[in-house]
Amino acid sequence: MKGNKPHLIIPDENSINPSLDLEDEINRLRREMNAVILAHYYQEPELQDIADFVGDSLDLSRKAAATDADVIIFCGVMFMAEVAKILNPEKLVLIPDANAGCSLEESCQPLAFKAFREKHPDHIALTYINCSAEVKALSDIIVTSSNAEHIIRQLPEDKPILFAPDKYLGAYLQKKTGRKMTIWPGTCVVHEQFSERAVVRLKTQHPDSFIIAHPECPEALLNHADHVGSTSSLIKFTKEHAGKEFIVLTEHGIIHQMKKESPESVFYDVPGTTESCASCNECPFMKLNTMEKLYMAMINRAPAIELSLELIIKAKKPLKKMLAMSPQKKAAEDKPAAAAIA
Repeated sequence: MKGNKPHLIIPDENSINPSLDLEDEINRLRREMNAVILAHYYQEPELQDIADFVGDSLDLSRKAAATDADVIIFCGVMFMAEVAKILNPEKLVLIPDANAGCSLEESCQPLAFKAFREKHPDHIALTYINCSAEVKALSDIIVTSSNAEHIIRQLPEDKPILFAPDKYLGAYLQKKTGRKMTIWPGTCVVHEQFSERAVVRLKTQHPDSFIIAHPECPEALLNHADHVGSTSSLIKFTKEHAGKEFIVLTEHGIIHQMKKESPESVFYDVPGTTESCASCNECPFMKLNTMEKLYMAMINRAPAIELSLELIIKAKKPLKKMLAMSPQKKAAEDKPAAAAIA
């Protein structure tokens, strides 16, 4: 809220009046705060629908860099909200649930990553955006699944590469580009649990379906895929093949946007390795965010992302390199982003 108006502290979502129209209240607060709401494709459908922008890590990084809002609310996980803060240090950046982390981030702790770098002083550190601000600050260039291949192809061929923290994405990129890389052994808790047996069974049951997969999946799964790509790439593929059937090897939340873009298509979830797990294809961290927590974050202006200026300066450099080396979108979208990170 504006001015010195006192904040209403609500201890938890169970304290919210059940008769409250959360959508109306969030929209009211968004206007009062001059706030922008960003949501990743893996968020719950209602959070995607109320957001100003929905996208993948690269697209949301650009939106965060270009925003003229006073407050940024990031419906995603902690590393995404940290990117928004790094690119907008003067703005208030909120996340609905401060416990919304990432298994990849957890797998790559700053001290261990620092030691990893020191063992390979002649290597360039190419780090997947799914990492902490501290790890970004120790990196040379940040990448996303959307732009990693494009960025790798710009690097000198005689320059050895460290890739962290996702070993499956690293292996996929190594195969795609032919560049040998020293790869950190991290994994995504969702993508590594998909059942290959279930994929084969679904394909047998629906032989005309396309198998689409995120490159965080193990190679055994990617070998079955008709299309491998980032979340935005997968959505684009389904839109280009509207009316078809798709077996989806990524987090379940993306299907909401796929159905909006291609309502006549049919989408099949893939269960986890136990095959009895109904929610193995849902990220437990992404799903911590809810409409109630979004409302509370706006009311209380918390949880807020707090990073030191020194960390922001160090982490901003590899992010600036990423944005500069990424495939460019329309000039009208690129110019504000470039100005914001200068």
